[in-house]
Amino acid sequence: MNNMGLKSKDMISAADLTKAEVDSILKEADVMLSHIKRKKPLDMLKGRILATLFFEPSTRTRMSFESAMHRLGGSIIGFSGTEGTSVTKGETLRDTLRNVENYADAIAMRNPIEGSARLAADTVRIPVINGGDGSNQHPTQALLDLFTIKVEKGLKGTKVALCGDLKYGRTVHSLIYLLCMYGMDVRLVSPKTLRMPKHVLDDIKERYSYAPVEEESLDGVVGWADVLYVTRIQRERFPDQNEYERVAGSYFVDNETLKKAKKGMVILHPLPRVDEIRPEVDCTSCAKYFEQSFYGIAVRMALLKMLIGGNG
Repeated sequence: MNNMGLKSKDMISAADLTKAEVDSILKEADVMLSHIKRKKPLDMLKGRILATLFFEPSTRTRMSFESAMHRLGGSIIGFSGTEGTSVTKGETLRDTLRNVENYADAIAMRNPIEGSARLAADTVRIPVINGGDGSNQHPTQALLDLFTIKVEKGLKGTKVALCGDLKYGRTVHSLIYLLCMYGMDVRLVSPKTLRMPKHVLDDIKERYSYAPVEEESLDGVVGWADVLYVTRIQRERFPDQNEYERVAGSYFVDNETLKKAKKGMVILHPLPRVDEIRPEVDCTSCAKYFEQSFYGIAVRMALLKMLIGGNG
């Protein structure tokens, strides 16, 4: 399904997507989910190669891209971590990308430097998919988050609370665009020092004439939200570790929290978690973060098929 013109394009920021394109991706993800559930072998990307360039640690994003490509009949090359690559010899990102362009039909990349994905897209001619560039954007995570909300709660009139590290959390920087695109009511819960960046909120206001409510207390949203999206406080993003220590453990969800929750509320998390969702919550009907990870395969299958093109 390349009728929305995504073939050969890049996937760098959720802000780059139109609603028609997102609708098309969600529709294709539904098709891919049915293929996964039926365990139907596919050859849509037979003979195509995806390069996964992960300069920063990843479990779910890297492996779900690999799983998606294999399920579509394609192949994978790449690396996880720079050890054993020419980066350790001083090779620049541009030179790495120019070489990899010769070996693959698309690149999925994670890099700790903000703006690196945009640089990659400007450097090579094949599609670049941003698997996370520092604390900036993570568009494929946002798409799988939206797909999870669609499957579990529906997209119309859904109330979503984003909780935790909203300053450095690239997943919420991407997701908020898609939530507002679909007219959802959004509340932002974080310590004052970890609020959503002003440039993101200003852009949201300009695009959608909407200003999400900002709160500091989790208690104020658990009885309101249909979806509670929890993020970890990201130690690795803090330039000052003393700042991290001051906010670490600011929020956590346990069974006591769930006693105040709205009936039918679901809890999502991009993972990995540290202590912000207690393991006891895993056994409740609210916990949908492992399903969320599973849905990521269908969404990335849809994106790979649409961006690379294939045999059907």
